[in-house]
Amino acid sequence: MSWNEGRITVVGIGADGLAGLGQAARDELLGATVIFGGPRQLDLLNADVTAERRAWPSPMLAALPTVFDGLGDVHAVASGDPMLHGIGATLIRLFGRDRVTVLPHVSSVTLACARLGWSVQDTEVISLVNAAPHTAMRLGGQAIVLSKGADTPRALARLLTEAGRGQSEFTVLEQLGGPAERVTAVTAEDWDIADPEVDALNVIAVRYVPDLRVGAALPDNAFAHDGQITKQHIRAVTMATLEPRPDQILWDVGSGSGSVAIEWCRASGGRAIAFESHDVRRERIAANVTMFGVRVDVRGAAPDSFADVAAPDTIFIGGGLTRPGLFEACFDALEPGGRLVANAVTAESEAFVVQLYSKLGGDLRRFQHYHGEPIGGFTGWRPALPITQWTVVKE
Repeated sequence: MSWNEGRITVVGIGADGLAGLGQAARDELLGATVIFGGPRQLDLLNADVTAERRAWPSPMLAALPTVFDGLGDVHAVASGDPMLHGIGATLIRLFGRDRVTVLPHVSSVTLACARLGWSVQDTEVISLVNAAPHTAMRLGGQAIVLSKGADTPRALARLLTEAGRGQSEFTVLEQLGGPAERVTAVTAEDWDIADPEVDALNVIAVRYVPDLRVGAALPDNAFAHDGQITKQHIRAVTMATLEPRPDQILWDVGSGSGSVAIEWCRASGGRAIAFESHDVRRERIAANVTMFGVRVDVRGAAPDSFADVAAPDTIFIGGGLTRPGLFEACFDALEPGGRLVANAVTAESEAFVVQLYSKLGGDLRRFQHYHGEPIGGFTGWRPALPITQWTVVKE
């Protein structure tokens, strides 16, 4: 029979197993008939739990809609708080909150903060369970990093060390809340050198130093570049026009150094795809992305590399605007309501956006700024190249 009448009860469990659960959670597991979970969580159940135990299928997400077919009420066990980067939120999204009950345990984040004396509200939570290690790189602050496994501390410590930030406080907390709990506090550099063995069940607490956080647009020298970069003050104006929003995707076309894509991710927590035709610049973008810990997918030349990438919510064209077919391919990729922003520097690209403005409307602006420079014993103004910016929202 199809699974359309049952309920799911998700029980959070810690490294101390059944002994650490409250009475309600224990009663649910003792009365269950089928319990799903990862092998590590299922192994925490003792012989008092007589239910059939089933490991989640792999790959799990694709199988979840039908995994309960033929069953009645089911139970699941998950590490700590199932609503914190856990299976609880996924099951609610698939089956609805009326059919899913979650009984959370104390999370590994709360336990780690308690061990370190950190305030939870002042601590960022980063999951590397399904993300690349570089996405835990930050310019400052403190974070609890949820590890994918035993290799995660080594990978993150090496990235911090290679980025010249090896003095960051680096604490690895293993088997939190269980009898084998272990807390090791060193620097990222020392961890990278020692490379100790680590239990697969671990989280990492990082206090990033030096603290280089900047809320506004970053200075140009924060990025590796060869001069092909949207300069800081124009970048600030451009970000205001792009209007970054959480969980949206930017296409940065003619990315150069990746500065706009990186600023988009810093501002919104969203994702970006950087398109760049030059091999060396693509490598430089990838290095900048790693340094800032953002989610930017680096691709080749536009529009040839548009296939098989996530659709954009917003597109920024910073280079290659007059390349035949590029604008048309970008505009076609946008859904109605999508935003396109183009910066033109050359006379040819400026003429092109003026024509587009005449045809499609939108907003057309021109920016000119000056730098004060010494002239003998006095000060004069040296103009930077003017920028023409066109913005349009697709109807």
